Amino acid sequence: MSLHLQRDVSLKPFNSFGVDVRACLFAEAHHDSDVSEALSLSAQQGVPLLVIGGGSNLLLTRDVEALVLRMASRGIRILEDDGERVLLEAEAGESWHPFVQWTLRQGLVGLENLSLIPGTVGASPVQNIGAYGVELKDCFHSLTALDRHSGELRTFDLAQCAFAYRDSLFKREGGRWIILRVRFALHRHASLHLDYGPVRQRLAERGIATPTASDVSQAICSIRQEKLPDPAQLGNAGSFFKNPLVSAELARRLAERYPGLVAYPQADGLVKLAAGWLIEQAGWKGFREGDAGVHRLQALVLVNHGEASGPQLHDLARRIQADIATRFDVHLEIEPNVL
Repeated sequence: MSLHLQRDVSLKPFNSFGVDVRACLFAEAHHDSDVSEALSLSAQQGVPLLVIGGGSNLLLTRDVEALVLRMASRGIRILEDDGERVLLEAEAGESWHPFVQWTLRQGLVGLENLSLIPGTVGASPVQNIGAYGVELKDCFHSLTALDRHSGELRTFDLAQCAFAYRDSLFKREGGRWIILRVRFALHRHASLHLDYGPVRQRLAERGIATPTASDVSQAICSIRQEKLPDPAQLGNAGSFFKNPLVSAELARRLAERYPGLVAYPQADGLVKLAAGWLIEQAGWKGFREGDAGVHRLQALVLVNHGEASGPQLHDLARRIQADIATRFDVHLEIEPNVL
């Protein structure tokens, strides 16, 4: 047996909220065979298998009666390179931001707007991570996943992943697939996405008229660092609520009442509202009760000031949801997985 199985392990170091709950069993997977072995062990022990990456999309509210398997596989490979288009493959356990930085050092364009997002490569397709006008699906090629039901490996292309806003097949069928490695189609020369948020303004402030992908990445990193707390210093899971999609009629009524409403019309006729703006308007920005709170600079981020429990953070989230529903007739959906 190559898998090192541990019992009664604190998960505080393995979730970005820093919530101190315990797992009855814990192991790390460095190879595909470790994942298969963990599946067998969980069945033998009579407990579920919970697979985690960087723990940046989790809110743990109780001790975990499961075998918690942390994906720790490493490796980045160039599969194809025709001088312009480059096909890369990265193992699930690779940390996301260092992977993005690696692509930039190779002179590749495509992932720069997704800089400084926490988590791992393997977790990125589950949420179809996105930021500053780019989503993972825009550079995605395919992935390899293990079917928990059959134990077989399967390759998924872009269409089969059924990506949507912060959603995918793997989120909707969360109990079935374990992502092992992901492939990306990047380019050496491609258009940069500069028109979402303050990206172009930040580049201009730095005197950069003709930016490179690395310039864009650095600008986005500086913006994110100003607005979002570092989980190593202040426990959080990044954006805690999805930006809600509402009808054009509701958006129109809200805009009449609140002229500063931040809204983005969508191609399907719906309107995406900025959840952070709604939360700030409702007065929650900077709120703190015990060690559970809302970040003082970004209302979309719930934070653990030290010893907040999962239930305390979850209760705060539900109070915010109820308040936003009452004030704006808008339902906020929680983005992290609550366990």
